[in-house]
Amino acid sequence: MKSGYAVIIGRPNTGKSTMLNNLLGQKVSITSPKPQTTRFPLQAVYEDERGQIIFVDTPGMIGKIEDSLSQRINPKTEQALSEGLNVIVYVVDHTRDRDQEDNKALGLVRKFDKPKILVINKIDIKEPSYRAHYKFMEEEFDKTVEVSALTKANLNYLLDTIFEYLPEGKKIVDASLYPTKALNQNSKSFLAEIIREKAFLFLRKEVPYTISTVVDEVAERESGMLFIKARIITSADRYKSMLIGHKGSMIKEIGQAARKELQTATDKKVYLDLTVETNTHWMDLME
Repeated sequence: MKSGYAVIIGRPNTGKSTMLNNLLGQKVSITSPKPQTTRFPLQAVYEDERGQIIFVDTPGMIGKIEDSLSQRINPKTEQALSEGLNVIVYVVDHTRDRDQEDNKALGLVRKFDKPKILVINKIDIKEPSYRAHYKFMEEEFDKTVEVSALTKANLNYLLDTIFEYLPEGKKIVDASLYPTKALNQNSKSFLAEIIREKAFLFLRKEVPYTISTVVDEVAERESGMLFIKARIITSADRYKSMLIGHKGSMIKEIGQAARKELQTATDKKVYLDLTVETNTHWMDLME
């Protein structure tokens, strides 16, 4: 039996979280087209007859540290790499040219003398392609695997490759204790992340970076319906107004989309009580 930690790293929006969700066969990490969707490393367990992989999904490496949120994200990724990893899974998006964020992530990967897998993602998209611009990197990695995280193409081969480089060892955790497969995320935080994902989908570009979501109450009613009381917290009144929208139109859209996803995640009918508030110390709620 083999077991160990596989840390997933790369620049923002290369499809790391989508890849993890499809490797596991269920959703553990939220996704959106916007950078900084993943803010903290998420650990999740994969297990089959070959052994056990503890995946660590890290936030995308940010090239320019321009705000206090960015200042918190990069150290979290570096910390995840320094804590007992066995394999590095470095993900690039061949439809985007290399930039400062790629250079920063690659520089971090070079510090660790561990097996490294280069994953070329989004092979389902033919153009534009900057595949040749990543060619030089292959000699620095033990193996290159081309995948489509979205269509799941070659994900089984990626699992084979990860197991190839893991050491022999006992299981790290009892996977039966983690039905959601997420190791460092409780039920409330997972539900809060789903709400944040839906907010990201509807909001203008600058707003998602100034919000956090908190679930205050989860209770099952006698009818079997799940009551969820949650808050979207933002840093300024102007963002609060955007979140609420004209006559409550935006918060209604976010709430409807979140409720639908929450019902899928919990397999129950959901009543979502969703409000918006302003708190200038909103980032402290993420810790």
